[in-house]
Amino acid sequence: MSASSADPSRPSVDVVLVKDGRTKIRYPAEVLSDDGTRISVRAAWAADGVRDFGFVRFEPGDVFTEHYWRDRWYAVKEVRTGGGVLKGWYYDVTRPVEAAGDELRVEDLDLDLWVSADGSDVRRLDEDEFAAGGLAVRDPAAAAAAVAALDALEALARAGRLPGAAG
Repeated sequence: MSASSADPSRPSVDVVLVKDGRTKIRYPAEVLSDDGTRISVRAAWAADGVRDFGFVRFEPGDVFTEHYWRDRWYAVKEVRTGGGVLKGWYYDVTRPVEAAGDELRVEDLDLDLWVSADGSDVRRLDEDEFAAGGLAVRDPAAAAAAVAALDALEALARAGRLPGAAG
């Protein structure tokens, strides 16, 4: 799905990813559901060009179905090609989402987990960035919550209970 093919009957929001107090990226998304705790949206790959991690490529045409919680320290992003082929799940460790008006504000805490479509590749990402970022000094409680979220997500993934956005 591209931004131009969004269903006009569904509400839209801007997802604002913030890191170190600055907007890292802002992109439009179609709201799929909001039950008061979890907000699910769909958006096209919003960055410029291709991002090749070696184990997965995010590129124009990719579609992200993203799930954010008001009470959890992570977001789940299901990644598919424009043709619908599942690439995998990207778990982004964040503070709980703040939803206000037509904006979802998400604070990125650097830690991430990738789970491939077949579940065989589970990898922790950006732990070096997290350590260098100094969150453990500035906000020890937030740092502990972030590490606990990543540990729990990885344990679930390795037990075959992830990926997915249920719960």
